[in-house]
Amino acid sequence: MKKIILLMFILFWKFTDGQPNIQWKKCYGGSADEAANSVRQTSDLGFIVAGYSGSIDGDVTGNHGSWDYWILKIDSAGIIQWQKSYGGTGDDQATSVQQTNDGGYIIAGFSNSNDGDVTGNHGNYDYWVVKLNSSGIIQWQKTLGGAGEDKAYSVCQTSDGGYAVAGYLTNNADYFIVKLDAGGTTQWQQTLGGTGVDIATSIQQTTDGGYIIGGYSNSTDGNVTGMHGTSGASDYWIVKADGSGNIQWQKALGGNGQEQAYSASQTSDGGYIIGGISYSNNGDVTGHHGNSSYDDFWIVKLNTSGTIQWQKSFGGTNYDEATSVQQTSDGGFIIGGWSGSFDGDVSGNNGNKDYWIFKLDNIGSIQWQKNLGGSDIEEAFAIQQINGGGFIVGGFTGTNNDGDVTGFHGFYDFWIVKLLPYSVGIEEYFSSDAIVLAPNPTSDILLLKTIPEIGIIHLEITNPFGKKIYSQKLFSAQTEINLSNQHKGIYFITVTDEAGNKAVKKIVKM
Repeated sequence: MKKIILLMFILFWKFTDGQPNIQWKKCYGGSADEAANSVRQTSDLGFIVAGYSGSIDGDVTGNHGSWDYWILKIDSAGIIQWQKSYGGTGDDQATSVQQTNDGGYIIAGFSNSNDGDVTGNHGNYDYWVVKLNSSGIIQWQKTLGGAGEDKAYSVCQTSDGGYAVAGYLTNNADYFIVKLDAGGTTQWQQTLGGTGVDIATSIQQTTDGGYIIGGYSNSTDGNVTGMHGTSGASDYWIVKADGSGNIQWQKALGGNGQEQAYSASQTSDGGYIIGGISYSNNGDVTGHHGNSSYDDFWIVKLNTSGTIQWQKSFGGTNYDEATSVQQTSDGGFIIGGWSGSFDGDVSGNNGNKDYWIFKLDNIGSIQWQKNLGGSDIEEAFAIQQINGGGFIVGGFTGTNNDGDVTGFHGFYDFWIVKLLPYSVGIEEYFSSDAIVLAPNPTSDILLLKTIPEIGIIHLEITNPFGKKIYSQKLFSAQTEINLSNQHKGIYFITVTDEAGNKAVKKIVKM
């Protein structure tokens, strides 16, 4: 029987300014334009990045013509492990990526190519869904759509090993939701909306096997009710669907101006967090900064049935756009996007537009905010809390090596920033170096020993996708945990003391 002995803890004092510091930042690309639309942490603690590139030099090889899907696999320090261009001679842009349970990747976006890597185009732009293995080799690819302009903006792997894809069809300007099996065969598809324009930007499977779908609509008929917008202005349109894509409830959220939701996900209480932009200061929207010519981040917390629990506008008197929101391990929220403001909630702008990142508590109050960028344009499209409590941010930069930006290749580059965990004030924290695992890897039993003076601690073990497999409060100096029924692979131990200080360590199950 193999055993792991966990010896804890060494305490340190740390002085902070309430903002997370940059651990590293990297520009990736060539002399043409690149933009990263999606970034996710992978099971090896590196990252997968998806977007598009028009370059044939620098970091980019294999471009097929015009814009290609450009996919980067980088390690935890931001070093490129591999990069691939996918597409044809037309325009191919990846919008969403996720690591899959088999260690590969699922990518969605849109393409008007019908050559190179792309087959089966129906006319104009189609959804283009690509399944890669762990080395970036295409296992299958699928074009979905009709004769019009059809663009996918979000993909997620589902509990049955298949995939759900969301975007829109231009022929009827509806949400277009497609469920694929593990091999890319269509199982069902749904068009949702009214006679106006309805664009889905986000999909996530919910704990009941259904889906939460976010986007925006200016329809006042069909599936859409409760619209606030006037003169064709859109509302957030949030749809809760069952496992077959049938609407269980829908909500139009907004005021008489324009609202567009870009991110929607389920929260730990069974509700939902929604992020996007708003130009309104009436209806559901309060606290707008500046006049109605400029947009704010608009963050909305819904309960399980779609009723607003709280909503907040964030920004300044210039343009501010939220593109990504995620619940954090402390029950609050991390918000990413970009800002051109120098006032209101925004401070530290480096010039023009910056990545604007801020952290909310669980009732929507700002805990910290941070601008990242240089003298030109930066726009962030993806943010994720990563293992250990830091954050990864992705988008593009046009800054030629000033401010926070170094290594610029030309025109626009992917710009990926890794932030350290944040803290506020003076705190005690655990060093992960003080967690000793022996032996590691292990096969079955985890023997956990603690220093008695630490007192009560909370232990949590998660898999690489953040799913909790074990959670327990520890009151004694020694606890035995049986891992024999878990799959082989990488897991993470998080230990938290009564003051909320955390330490994280990786273990390998053989």
